[in-house]
Amino acid sequence: MDRQRGRGENSVLWSPDFTDEWAREGLRTWLETGALTHDTGHVRPLPELPEDAETELGTALARQLREEKAIIGVFDEGCMGMYNAIIDDEFLNPLGIYKERLSQSALVAEMNKVSDEEAQAVRTWLDDAGMTFHTGTDEATELTDAQLLSQFRMYIAALRISDDFGLDAVGIQYQQGLKDTVPASDLAEGLLNNVQRPPVLSRDGARELYAGAPLPHFNEVDEGVAVDSLVTNRIWTAMGLDPATTLHDIRWGEEYDGRFVWVFEISGSVPASHHGGYDKSYSMRQPPMFFPLGGGTLSGVSKPGEIVWSRVFLMDGRLHVDLGRASAVELPEEETRRRLDATNPQWPIMHAVLHGVTRDQFMARHRANHLNVAYAPDAATADQALRAKAALFAELGVEVHLCGDVALQDAEPDGS
Repeated sequence: MDRQRGRGENSVLWSPDFTDEWAREGLRTWLETGALTHDTGHVRPLPELPEDAETELGTALARQLREEKAIIGVFDEGCMGMYNAIIDDEFLNPLGIYKERLSQSALVAEMNKVSDEEAQAVRTWLDDAGMTFHTGTDEATELTDAQLLSQFRMYIAALRISDDFGLDAVGIQYQQGLKDTVPASDLAEGLLNNVQRPPVLSRDGARELYAGAPLPHFNEVDEGVAVDSLVTNRIWTAMGLDPATTLHDIRWGEEYDGRFVWVFEISGSVPASHHGGYDKSYSMRQPPMFFPLGGGTLSGVSKPGEIVWSRVFLMDGRLHVDLGRASAVELPEEETRRRLDATNPQWPIMHAVLHGVTRDQFMARHRANHLNVAYAPDAATADQALRAKAALFAELGVEVHLCGDVALQDAEPDGS
């Protein structure tokens, strides 16, 4: 839920068990004064950007978006009651982004038109790509072949409906309604977010839909994520980078080997390329408590690498974006398993180290549990992509904030 209506009064205190003196003193301060203030000096407004290829690219893409427009598709906006996931049209339209409100019942109806052969072809493609499916036969507790075929029907149906409406990004709001009708949307979401994915033809078989490109999916219909993913897709594509992006839930984190390593997890919208490919991805049944009809995830451990993190949100009556840098890091297998078992072991996980942002600074500023991530091949390219993204948002009139250690100038080459 990536939105804050106004600044409000927020007091955040984090402790594993509230036995440490820092947490007890913080609680005492809050009880006595009604407020607990953390340092947010890591957040700064966007300064004047250097004139270079990246800022020119961001500015040009912003103008193109405003002139040529884009459409995001929303399946049953607000059906989970998440008011803070909705960005009203009067904020979106000036950006050149328009909203197509779609129906979950239409998605299910389109799923019913997908043939068994088409659904099985998706499964065969994924098997050939090396993806592992942990299946069984008990529909109530295990992932079954029938559940998977239903999810592949949803994947095909979502692409066909998106093509009907000319969508540039799509969001399927699972849980209320769909959870009682069909298996989970998560596997379809992860497939949509990846460049390499099972091909889907138009209904007449004449065209491959969104060929060679992801159709950005914004999990839980978080429209801040929709704007963010759309922008990321265009910048990364224009720069020749892998545009696969996803949101993660910010779950928790702990010190490991001298660094604070966050646990980022989401139920399944992570693209396979973030894991290093389909052969490093797997699917497990979603927990019956939340997903009574089952269905699998697109799961794995995010590969080590440089990332740009971001979130778009409403505050004080206008759109804002926070931009920062981080590294996805590798942890030993036993530590990864411990962290998965402490949260949701079925879900994809990223071990993330934020650059120049402490745990409490992040919690004091980031009043949401969603965060977008996209990879770059190295630190210098990540800095360039962030710069282009900042320029694009600034050109659109979104208030840009830089968080932590962010380089706005290319590093000088070594040598005399």
